[in-house]
Amino acid sequence: MTQTTTDTTANPLLPTNTDADSASLPAFDRIAPEHIEPALEQLIARASAALETVTAPDFPADWNALAKTLDTATEALGRAWGAVSHLSSVADSPALRAAFNACLPKITEFWTRLGADERLYAKYKAIDPASLTAEQRQAHANALRGFVLSGAELQGADKARFAAIQERSAALGQKFSENTLDATDKWAYYASSAEVSGIPSDVLQAAQAAAQKDDKEGFYKLTLKIPCYLPVMQFADSSALREKIYRAYVTRASDQADESGQPFDNRAVIEEILALRQEEAQLLGYDNFAQVSLVPKMAKSPEEVIAFLRDLATRARPFAEQDVQDLREFARTRLHIDNPQPWDWTYISEKLKEERYAFNEQEVKQYFTAPKVLQGLFAIIEKLFSVQIVPDKAPVWHPAVQFYAVQRNGQTPAQFYLDQPARTGKRGGAWMDDVRSRWLRPDSGQLQTPVAHMVCNFADGVDGKPALLTHDDVITLFHESGHALHHMLTQVQEKDVSGINGVEWDAVELPSQFMENFCWEWDVLRGMSAHVDTGEPLPRALFDKLVAAKNFQAGMQTLRQVEFALFDMLLHTQTQAKTQPSGAVPSDYLSLLAQVREEVAVLPSPAYNRSPNTFSHIFAGGYAAGYYSYKWAEVLSADAYAAFEETQNPDGSHSISTGQRYLQEILERGGSRSTLENFIAFRGREPQLDALLRHQGMAATRRAA
Repeated sequence: MTQTTTDTTANPLLPTNTDADSASLPAFDRIAPEHIEPALEQLIARASAALETVTAPDFPADWNALAKTLDTATEALGRAWGAVSHLSSVADSPALRAAFNACLPKITEFWTRLGADERLYAKYKAIDPASLTAEQRQAHANALRGFVLSGAELQGADKARFAAIQERSAALGQKFSENTLDATDKWAYYASSAEVSGIPSDVLQAAQAAAQKDDKEGFYKLTLKIPCYLPVMQFADSSALREKIYRAYVTRASDQADESGQPFDNRAVIEEILALRQEEAQLLGYDNFAQVSLVPKMAKSPEEVIAFLRDLATRARPFAEQDVQDLREFARTRLHIDNPQPWDWTYISEKLKEERYAFNEQEVKQYFTAPKVLQGLFAIIEKLFSVQIVPDKAPVWHPAVQFYAVQRNGQTPAQFYLDQPARTGKRGGAWMDDVRSRWLRPDSGQLQTPVAHMVCNFADGVDGKPALLTHDDVITLFHESGHALHHMLTQVQEKDVSGINGVEWDAVELPSQFMENFCWEWDVLRGMSAHVDTGEPLPRALFDKLVAAKNFQAGMQTLRQVEFALFDMLLHTQTQAKTQPSGAVPSDYLSLLAQVREEVAVLPSPAYNRSPNTFSHIFAGGYAAGYYSYKWAEVLSADAYAAFEETQNPDGSHSISTGQRYLQEILERGGSRSTLENFIAFRGREPQLDALLRHQGMAATRRAA
């Protein structure tokens, strides 16, 4: 791939001058596939030259000198690659994919070479920690640890093999993501009117419009995107239709998929990823990859995590077993389903919830229009943290993307992008990532402000009406906002420990899960609700039903998360003999999954289920031997929210002083000190499990049916 001009001003991925670029935003509207390779090659060359400069014998072992020369160059490279990676997740196309994959080995090679450079490692080891600020000392300690984990202490053939593993692993992770996206996007079923009974009207309207675009007049295009898949599983009266879409969903990217999905089988990708991770661990002197993964985390060992998960499973099991008993009884007596199948459980659960609590998700959904929910989210953020969120302008990658500024005392300390609707070419799920970090730049002396992405996959509006969000969608939006606030409200000026940077991976979900709690408060929900047709706010009676159903099937849901987390941890603790040849495949992951389900699950799964084949968190998303983080951090977040419950004002409003303390001790501190230190500074003690069990209705006694 070549570019017709060498004029850097024509390439939106290249900075034009350092000072101005520190405040610039990616030109998402101008970045084209042909820009990517020339820009990345130039930025890699600049960063490589900076690396040679700082590792010269006469270059001082000085933190600020290293930052001014090397960090500014690598930060520019990281920002450009971050923009490209982001586009590959939200606006995939054949040309963009080809450009991304052409550059991925070059990027991986540079970062691997940088992290394993023993000359640079020596410079950092020679820095006197006493000469550093507290923030710099934390970043310095993290850097030294990072060098070791990046192979800086390896020699000769081992170092070369380690580098090769990094490059191949990066390519495999990208292939896993591509297969998952393609397998999801390429499957569709055109259902007849007779098959779609029970499916909500807004879902059917969108499906009918999609079918018409494909010249399938009179049919409904059902897909595996969550805004379509989940309502079908919840509401479709046809068990045959539910079975069809369920089987397609759980066999995506596997050997069990139909003809449209089999070309994207991820099995070989998974097996090679696991083998490479095991080999990497052995090169670094560890028994397994889980031990490597936990080095920078709060948890001290795989055994500690496994014990935590099994303890949680033991506590949740009685509640989960009662949940299943309730479902079976309801299915038999009310729905006349004597032998429920895997594709029936979601439908049965929805019907039971409707009968038990006299409402359903679609009824609630009519009150949550996307604009009104966003307004309510901003209101609680502004009240708790003394900021204002206002619309702002920036180049975007799709017309649906919104851009906002966070303001405080007349200043703009942060900005963020928000991309809500699902669409073809956009990776599923929801996530937050950073565009740039807060940093007192060593080259200009200017304070660089943080910028974040918030990405979701909600249903879009139909017939000119605003998009409607389920309550689960609302929770997702609040969750991602917690991550974004963690990144944006930091007051740390050292980029490697500001915002989400440097935060232990098993604690990074604390602020996100903390924000979810506000989705269950009457004043908050009332303020963010307006019926799509009447404009009326959510009725108190419907809210009370929603809250009564909050912990519906909490036992089953907890065991489901434990199943994922335990599978992940055990998968990465499987130890291969050190004499085994390179590329040896760990024991079969499907057999392990069956063992974990036998231990943990309370509902059977069909033999054809291949859920690991799209488990992007652990095979392409950075959560390898880390999926337990969600439950681990939930203990922290529940206990943190309990502080707000304990200090609530007589009128039910939240204590502003508690909000400010949370802001100052958790959000503003970022990764500049350990999460445990942050938590103790906020809470006055170490975290306790009690609040989580209480919030999920799994305390001492069983909730009333």
